[in-house]
Amino acid sequence: MTSRALLEQLAGEAMRERGFESDFPADATAQAESASAGASSGRQSSPARRDLRELLWCSIDNDDSRDLDQLSVAEPRGAGTGILIAIADVDVLVPRGSPVDAHAAINTTSVYTAARVFPMLPERFSTDLTSLGPDVDRPAVVIDLTVTADGAVRTSEVYLARVRNRAKLAYPSVGAWLSGEGPAPPALAAVAGLEENLRLQDTVAQTLKRLRHERGALTLDTAEGRPVFAGDQLEDVTALQRGRASELIEDFMIAANSATAEFLERHGFSSLRRIVRMPERWPRIVKLAADAGVSLPAEPDAKALEHWLLAEQAADAQRFVDLSLSIVKLLGRGEYVVEQPNEPTPDHFGLAVNDYTHATAPNRRFADLVTQRLVKAALADQHPPYSHDELGSIAQHCMDREDAANRVERQVRKAAAAILLQSRRGEQFDAIVTGASVKGTWVRVRHPLVEGRLEGSTDGLEVGDHVRVRLVRTVPEKGFIDFERT
Repeated sequence: MTSRALLEQLAGEAMRERGFESDFPADATAQAESASAGASSGRQSSPARRDLRELLWCSIDNDDSRDLDQLSVAEPRGAGTGILIAIADVDVLVPRGSPVDAHAAINTTSVYTAARVFPMLPERFSTDLTSLGPDVDRPAVVIDLTVTADGAVRTSEVYLARVRNRAKLAYPSVGAWLSGEGPAPPALAAVAGLEENLRLQDTVAQTLKRLRHERGALTLDTAEGRPVFAGDQLEDVTALQRGRASELIEDFMIAANSATAEFLERHGFSSLRRIVRMPERWPRIVKLAADAGVSLPAEPDAKALEHWLLAEQAADAQRFVDLSLSIVKLLGRGEYVVEQPNEPTPDHFGLAVNDYTHATAPNRRFADLVTQRLVKAALADQHPPYSHDELGSIAQHCMDREDAANRVERQVRKAAAAILLQSRRGEQFDAIVTGASVKGTWVRVRHPLVEGRLEGSTDGLEVGDHVRVRLVRTVPEKGFIDFERT
């Protein structure tokens, strides 16, 4: 059996063990197969939908992504720069209560494993009819922002539109071009005016980012292990890091999600909010800073933490990846909560934003599809399609499924790493502690970028500590990688 085939098998088993539907029910498949392409073009939608197909829209995503959720375009305005973000109108073809919606409500998220993607929506939707692919007309929800020169969002508007993607672009090549390290990708260079427009988008994204970080957003540079195949055989697990283009999209999505949350509050709608609470493990963050000769306040302080992070990044960019991972682990996971109008929820600690929802990935996340339905109801002056209690149940289920999806993805990544490391038992590696609790201690080595459990004596170890370890065991079928201290 090839390593890809083994990982596909393990991924399916992991999905079922974690309570996911690994395949689509027959009625959901039938719904996708019978869907009308005409409906996806927006011809059957409200006459209030604006025609914005002539704008220089483009998508930027991973090289192999086909489930394209968003497009962006910039336009000069007297009060600043207009940034328009188009989000795929998935609800047009996936109405509430339909078989596909029922499946999405169970899984709540697409699961991306090393050898196979388990999409939340059937591929005829997510990679075709509800995807904002190139050179096709699609219905969208547009978040229209006016951003001033200092990075402040002066105005925001939400409306329905028809859009057309002029260029499907990818993070690595666009990032290299924006940074002056590579030529314009052919798809970008082929569209007159798009290079200038994308430069303008990048300038605005940088101002948005600068202002957020002045307010306490955290600079973090985490690396995720991505298996590399040669045909069907696993060849390596390398670091997949963020670049200039991925930061551009991240900055726009943060602004769009904040504007959507504010829109729903203005309309008196309860909504799903995404938060990261004040970190309970702040004392450990303080200790990490103290070990570096820096004093942080006794109480959580995002601005002080950001000041230290910037200094550490400037001092040693390579080790900053390890520090970033430690901080992410200590901050804790994001949560979905329900906010009623005029009853504020906690802020998102890591992003330094007061109002934040998930609205920009309805092909991939059920919470975003729910938010889209709330937005469309508000635009139509209709009652909210979900009650407060229903939103609360959805929030909890989405968090449970997100945690399960992370476990599936991590298990398959570890299975891939275990396959790769089978012949290297007994070798020693430099590692960093990524988890330390009563359940066990975990460490990560840098190359190949893999994580495993630390066996034997772990007394006194905390997240962020650096240790020397020896590989003692791998079990690909279980995703087990075991180390011991040397």
